[in-house]
Amino acid sequence: MPTLLHEEHAKHIYSLIEVVTQAADPARALSNHWPSTLDNMSRCYMVGAGKASLEMALQLQTLCGDKLVGGTVAVVPERLSRLSEPPHGFDVFPASHPLPDERNLLASQSIATIARKAEEVDILVALISGGGSSHLMLPAGELVFEDLRRVTALLQRAGAPIRALNTVRKHCEVLKGGGLLRLAYPAQVWAFILSDVVGDSLNVIASGPTSPDPTTYADALKVLDYYNLHESVPAITSHLEMGARGDIPETLKPGDPILTNVHNILIGNNRLVLEAARKHATRSGWHVIGFEFGVEGEARIEGLNLAMRVHSLLDRPDRPLCYLMGGETSVTVHGEGRGGRNQELALAAAIHLDGLERVALAAFATDGVDGPTDAAGAIVTGETCARARALGMDAQEYLNNNDSHTFFDRIGSLIRTGPTGTNVNDVTMALIY
Repeated sequence: MPTLLHEEHAKHIYSLIEVVTQAADPARALSNHWPSTLDNMSRCYMVGAGKASLEMALQLQTLCGDKLVGGTVAVVPERLSRLSEPPHGFDVFPASHPLPDERNLLASQSIATIARKAEEVDILVALISGGGSSHLMLPAGELVFEDLRRVTALLQRAGAPIRALNTVRKHCEVLKGGGLLRLAYPAQVWAFILSDVVGDSLNVIASGPTSPDPTTYADALKVLDYYNLHESVPAITSHLEMGARGDIPETLKPGDPILTNVHNILIGNNRLVLEAARKHATRSGWHVIGFEFGVEGEARIEGLNLAMRVHSLLDRPDRPLCYLMGGETSVTVHGEGRGGRNQELALAAAIHLDGLERVALAAFATDGVDGPTDAAGAIVTGETCARARALGMDAQEYLNNNDSHTFFDRIGSLIRTGPTGTNVNDVTMALIY
């Protein structure tokens, strides 16, 4: 087995990234979980939302053939632009992420139309993946698009975890919180779900369009209260207060008879891709001495924690070492810069790895898009901060300004994969040579 050299750390990291992306391949995951009972259906409709929706839809077309009589899929625009020709048999709508725009509204209206069109004798196949919460954006009641966009932006900027954000969205929109299932009733619904949520809670992934919702309007109001947003989003507040009073029906709850019409099938998650990375690293000669999944929390704190873990491993005699971590952190924005949770985690780690020799660390989003940037994440070493200082840059100042993207762009350490067509949270790796 060849010697693993620190000078080749980028090659080793990109090799692991490729393994992770292949393990999260949505088309393969759909085929592996396709039940033989659906081979006997007479006809089906399809709806899809999320970053893996197009790959899953194209595979479904192969699986169903002429039994597929129509459908709508919301797709990340960059992924759509790579198609050599438009798909046949279903409509494709570009949809924005992480903040919705008017395109998402058009896509959601078409998805709702397809769901209503399915009859009792039909099958509605729902293809759900990470990013679906943004794509399935159809305002409820008297709310309008701008209300939903504003509350989403404010909660994201405040660093609200996905469960809190989705609790609000499920009670302000038509398709979330079991809403898609309600529209499709009495058709049978088969939902194939690729998880981007720590813990794989089906009611959280894409805000649970085909799942019962344990949260309430009162819970959503508590989220606004916690982040002091009542006055900032008056229309949202009014809508939630009406719901809490019982003036608006609740989301779909556990035990509802409609749930007998749905089959929710989880086809992939973060743990699966971490396991693939672990096996690849071991075959490549690394001693994998850490394997964490389900990591949440503030990105810069998790970056610090991982850097400190690297410090604690430097005296081990069994190097080279690999530490793998998966999950989804969050960023509380205080500055005016640009970045994403993976880039912020990597920058915080770089500051605390400053001066260490023969170490490398990378954090990246499996969907290829880290926050509102064109990067998936970043690579750092013990020399990263020194390289920045040589360019007159202070890493701590960039971290304080939440400007990790600018920092890594200037020193050439961004991971750029482009949209990968999948989404199973984030993966971070530390390599000690």
